[in-house]
Amino acid sequence: MEKKNDLYDQAKTLNNDQLRILIREEDYKGQTAGLSKNMLQTNLIILEKKYALDFMIFCQRNPKACPLVGVTDIGSPFFKTLGKIDVRTDVPSYNIYKKGELFNTINNIYDYWNDDMIAFAIGCSFTFEHSLMRNGFSIDHINNNKVVPMYKTNINNVSSGPFANTMVVSMRIIKKNKVDKVFDICKSYHWAHGSPVHFGDPQEIGISNIYQPDWGDNPRPLLDDEVNVFWACGVTPQNAILNSKVSFCISHTPGYMLITDVKEDAEVPILQ
Repeated sequence: MEKKNDLYDQAKTLNNDQLRILIREEDYKGQTAGLSKNMLQTNLIILEKKYALDFMIFCQRNPKACPLVGVTDIGSPFFKTLGKIDVRTDVPSYNIYKKGELFNTINNIYDYWNDDMIAFAIGCSFTFEHSLMRNGFSIDHINNNKVVPMYKTNINNVSSGPFANTMVVSMRIIKKNKVDKVFDICKSYHWAHGSPVHFGDPQEIGISNIYQPDWGDNPRPLLDDEVNVFWACGVTPQNAILNSKVSFCISHTPGYMLITDVKEDAEVPILQ
């Protein structure tokens, strides 16, 4: 059996079509940071249609954390504007939630999909990481095949129907003298969370222990010339769903994203 890092290294060499086949056939089940360079990655939320309007309004009211880039028709597992994607199979790992509780984690959702469901694609920070790397930045979790650390914060979302709770952020370690450059690079990626929402002391945004993320892997300690930098994260809707107690929801497993056929430096994808 190939080692986890060997599979990840192989996946990094593949184009979008090749990687999608591996994911669809469940031959690659790993995290997706650093894969399919230059292509837009997204978070995935699947809800019953009775919650769809409230959730779309929630995304509209919280665009920093929830930049909505695609919506399927009711009962359709295909995004018309994001590529040759089947939401039932094309994410390496899915979370199943029932009444706000994590019920199962699986690699395809054929057994859960029905004609009452709508899928939402929400921009992801993995998209701007490729731009950071092209500009000479080193990204720890990509270098070490780990899942980016993600944290609940004290930053309140604007509520809509049953959806509320607080913003989730993802964190990357950046050289202190490069923070301004990070803001400059990321600001144009408004469909992928844009510029950071905070850098420095994590307790200022309600994170009590940086070494105990709510999702993802633990970060390494900072060097003297480094700082923690935080971006709004597309796991925010999952946090809202945990709080809402909606009867049923499917999402990607944090760090295991839906990879689209849209170029990451394209204009905002047109919602269908």
